[in-house]
Amino acid sequence: MTKRLALALSGAFVLAAFAAEAGSAGGSVLTGTITADGSSTVGPYTTAAAEGFHKLHSKVNVTVGISGTGGGFERFCRGETDLSDASRPIKASESKACADNDVKWVAFTVANDGIAIVVNKQNTWAHCLTVAQLHEMWKPGSNVDNWKDVSPSFPDEDLKLFGPGTDSGTFDFFTEKINGRARASRSDYFPSENDNVIVQGVAGEKGGLGYFGLSYYVENKDKLNLVKVNSGGGCVGPNIKTVQSRRYKPLSRPLFIYVKKTSFKRPEVHAFIGYILKNERAIARRARFVSLTDAQLELARDKFHGRRR
Repeated sequence: MTKRLALALSGAFVLAAFAAEAGSAGGSVLTGTITADGSSTVGPYTTAAAEGFHKLHSKVNVTVGISGTGGGFERFCRGETDLSDASRPIKASESKACADNDVKWVAFTVANDGIAIVVNKQNTWAHCLTVAQLHEMWKPGSNVDNWKDVSPSFPDEDLKLFGPGTDSGTFDFFTEKINGRARASRSDYFPSENDNVIVQGVAGEKGGLGYFGLSYYVENKDKLNLVKVNSGGGCVGPNIKTVQSRRYKPLSRPLFIYVKKTSFKRPEVHAFIGYILKNERAIARRARFVSLTDAQLELARDKFHGRRR
């Protein structure tokens, strides 16, 4: 079942200070409500942005829901939200649903992320796993249920798998990169749209293994061990350098915020996106994400100012 977490955040600022960046009429005060929903990975980023915006805004409410990338797009394409947080690009079927409801959008890349593979703190053997080993664990119909099945050098310990639910963009991305097709996965694992539940599950099982966005590992590294991934060029862990350079293969990815075009014309929404792009690196650092590269940020700002579509 989709889990939603609504966080109401508010704030306000005098527009003159940010007129050039936000593209609104100088001297006016912003009011209104901005609604966002979607990815549990991107949700903390949007929340951090809203908290910064809060210091500048007293008459704008920003609500951030977490129902998974797929659940977020469902609401967005029905016209229910202004912003859709996404840990993967919109699918053709979702884009069609938006078009059918006359919902036009513009997408902004707002940060980078690496999917972290994590194990229990008592796991002293799985320091690095190959893509092939991850595939054997997670492929549809897999009957791997013991660490010894993963490698003869591993102990006889029950393997317990935890991961995002099927509404998650992280689930789509991981299954595509590890199993060769989005949504292709064994079904006998413990799913949750709430990444904190995955943290608790892996932390509570000696043989536990799970995956989610890097920021959740950073927040919980005292409870979990991070596993490096070998895609053929040696063992590499996710960090700022390896994610930005995509050397952390194949689990590095960009993160997105989709904006409904009719909403983008509203001063408060336009200003919020402008605030994000002006402060992207500070927001990414605060929310423990990997910031955009210079080229990515330039492209996003060009799109904001209408220089690219």
